Amino acid sequence: MSAEGQQLEAIDVAAGGRRRRLLAALIERGRGAGIGIAFLALFVALAIGSPYFATKANLLDILDQQASTLVIAAAVTLVLVAGGIDLSVGSTYIFSGVVAAQIAQTHSSSLAIVIGILAGIGVGCINGIVVTLFRINALITTLAMAFIVGGLASIVTQGNLIVLLNHPGFGDLSETMFLGVKTSIWITLVAVGGIGILLTRTAAGQYMFAVGGNANAARLAGVRVNLIRFSTYVLAGAMAGLGGAIDDARTLSAQASSGEDLTFTVIAGVVIGGTSILGGEGSVWRTTIGILFIALIGNGYALLNLNPLYQQITLGALMLVAVGLDAFSRGRP
Repeated sequence: MSAEGQQLEAIDVAAGGRRRRLLAALIERGRGAGIGIAFLALFVALAIGSPYFATKANLLDILDQQASTLVIAAAVTLVLVAGGIDLSVGSTYIFSGVVAAQIAQTHSSSLAIVIGILAGIGVGCINGIVVTLFRINALITTLAMAFIVGGLASIVTQGNLIVLLNHPGFGDLSETMFLGVKTSIWITLVAVGGIGILLTRTAAGQYMFAVGGNANAARLAGVRVNLIRFSTYVLAGAMAGLGGAIDDARTLSAQASSGEDLTFTVIAGVVIGGTSILGGEGSVWRTTIGILFIALIGNGYALLNLNPLYQQITLGALMLVAVGLDAFSRGRP
């Protein structure tokens, strides 16, 4: 090839690289707005497609049903931002719920709820210790804990449904009304809002971004990397415990087989909301929109009498798109 040809080829390569970087930057900037636009488009489409969708009763019912998922997903966002992952939140949610329900059989509902949340915190502490001190891969650690905790939940219930109909006080956590809105929704607003403020308005939140973006650089800057990551797992466990208590109160029952798909829904909502699975980037409000986006899909399938078998395919496709955009925006092949 002549010198002139080589020069032209070099120019083409450089131009292609600039175009790719520009496109990646546009995707990066538009990722936050993208889920909001998609959510609004779906909301409008469902409002047009079904007269029952945009009613107060239906919208509040969606928020009530998603209360536990929203609080757990908000905490899991912090885990991913700090460079970790937690596949045990679904099992922790089940375990905390059955522990709370079992305690409620012989003690006050308030004590049962507190112990259920403490059980979730205990699982989170174990996850954090194993990941940070023993340096075992977070995916393997939390997957193993999911099996262990799920087994413990089965032992607690002995395979039976725990019924709380004789303990109506337990339902106050979720079913009491304030200004026409259930307590479960108010708890969700407070919990998700608090976690969002923690991530965006505090030094701890900034440390999470730093640790997830570059742990070595954060450590050299004086950030206690292990403590930050440990705290995110503890918070995830606490919110899983709270979520289990909320759903116990909503249904006045608990069993070891409930909520088996919760982990998938949480991770899907967090990723669809734009939080990077590689760490260092994420937003609680985008996670909230991601979870509600998934909820709208399910609600739409039900209201429009669509085949529910295609719902999982839809969610899987959305996750692939979200992860693919994240990889492209970071310049990874």
